[in-house]
Amino acid sequence: MNLAGMPEDFDIVVAGGRVFDGRGSPSAVRDLGIRGGALAEISEAPLPVGPATRRIDAAGCWVTPGFIDLHTHYDAEVELAPSISESVRHGVTTVTMGSCSLSLAVGTPADLADMFCRVEAIPYEVVRPLLERSKNWSTIAEYLDHLDALPLGPNVASFAGHSALRAHVMGMERSLDRRARPTEDELRRLERLTEESLDLGYLGLSLQTLPWDKMGGDRFFRSRPLPSYFARWSEYRRLTRILRRRGKVLQAVPNITTKVNILLFLLESVGLFRRPLKTTVISMMDVRSNRGIWKLSGLLSRIANRFLRADFRWQALPELFDLWADGIDLVVFEEFGAGAAALHLQDAAARARLLLDPAYRRRFRAQWTSRLLPKVFHRDFNQSKILRCPDASVVGKSFAEVARERGVDPVDAFLDLVARHGTALRWYTVMANDRRGPLEAIVAHPDILVGFSDAGAHLRQMAHYNFPLRMLRLVREAERAGRSVMSVERAVHRLTGEIGSWLGMDAGTLERGKRGDLVVIDPEGLDESVERAEEAPMEGFAGLVRMVRRNDRAVRAVLVGGKLAVEAGRPVPELGKVRGFGRVLRATAQPTAEDGP
Repeated sequence: MNLAGMPEDFDIVVAGGRVFDGRGSPSAVRDLGIRGGALAEISEAPLPVGPATRRIDAAGCWVTPGFIDLHTHYDAEVELAPSISESVRHGVTTVTMGSCSLSLAVGTPADLADMFCRVEAIPYEVVRPLLERSKNWSTIAEYLDHLDALPLGPNVASFAGHSALRAHVMGMERSLDRRARPTEDELRRLERLTEESLDLGYLGLSLQTLPWDKMGGDRFFRSRPLPSYFARWSEYRRLTRILRRRGKVLQAVPNITTKVNILLFLLESVGLFRRPLKTTVISMMDVRSNRGIWKLSGLLSRIANRFLRADFRWQALPELFDLWADGIDLVVFEEFGAGAAALHLQDAAARARLLLDPAYRRRFRAQWTSRLLPKVFHRDFNQSKILRCPDASVVGKSFAEVARERGVDPVDAFLDLVARHGTALRWYTVMANDRRGPLEAIVAHPDILVGFSDAGAHLRQMAHYNFPLRMLRLVREAERAGRSVMSVERAVHRLTGEIGSWLGMDAGTLERGKRGDLVVIDPEGLDESVERAEEAPMEGFAGLVRMVRRNDRAVRAVLVGGKLAVEAGRPVPELGKVRGFGRVLRATAQPTAEDGP
């Protein structure tokens, strides 16, 4: 109340929009009043607009809670560009970091850059100097305090990364040695660090068991898998026991090449005679290399969750999974030995010599075409399109077409072009989710969480920042075509409250008294523009560009912490410059329960 006893003016009124609460309840036209960073009023009647009130006309628009991106790698970018504007401009108001066992919470700048950059296709020559300048923390507690002091654009939450913790406790060299095992004292230190991280509000722990995520840098251990990969299951279980007892989340990368250890993660989640372990792994996709795998994935999780009392969730993207590559620099080439051998070489001339070597080519061709070796990538040179090349005669063609014109094997055509042009050769392919029916079934599956954007990583290779808008378009287009994938209310719930509740975060719903994180969407802007990709400069990173899909017409406004962060699709100048928008979110406390019946 003000001194005259009259109600205080709202800071912002969002007027006349169709409001979705993020819980799946029926939507309705309402006015929202924002005051002091919080949602102060939800009203059927028009709210008063005082002289200091900013009014946002939302007539004809959808007003939703801010979207949650549950799988990002913004850990490095947030240090230089804390606005995280590429996600916020699409309505994402909360991001989670510390994914895939990677975290900047503990470790030296050199160790962290070596772990982070090759896996996530982020420039090493940018990240290591950045960390050497900015890293002023040494503990997992100081790291959250450091993030809290940044002028964050969105809210930020984090997992504790097992690779970072393991290297910190064992030392990098031992953590990467298959023969080395942590001592009992080191295992207890890992347990204490895990407990401490949960006490501080980390969401849980992230693990990595995929061998084709490799160490970078130029030290002797370049091209080894990440530290988390070398742990035994007994080590994982000592840590998951803590997560289970405290109701926290295990985020894991299974070995998606062989796909066998996914059964171990399913079993780890099972809650028969014990508390279920919240487990989320990547990913349910309709991959071109194995068209039936998404159905099998869904069947396995249904059995585990319905009959074995598991709490298991696949991460899934609601859109085409496409990839861009510069030469051979693409993470999928890490999945077989010959591809990894080329990526091991940082010197362009040395790499070109390898690619031209006849013995290497025989090895590459044998692995590329093998029906026995497991694979995720389709390895079909018909499924490619050359976008840029100094040799203009190949632009617009697939590598298979070039091979036919030249009378050579497609592998030779590809390796010839890469050896000659290196990263000046840019090409495109589609890995998964190219069929509408399976994609609609995936996003509607009860055992998925919508996410896995990898935002902040694979900068020139992927563009999934606007996945929430593409999800809404998918649902809306199906509805217009007479197919029922889900209601818009359910789609919003999947993008907001469902994720926030499962992760144990106070985010994803519109309720009186809660933080004012919301998005105003013009549904007429959910058109083909949300699918169109382009290259754009990265904020704060001079000279770097990334792949994005921007759709300014779709997003009328974004509020973070009750402040206008995006207007007419464009981030406001203050975003990332002043504090008061996003903040560090800490996982809510869960009741303690001992393992066992």
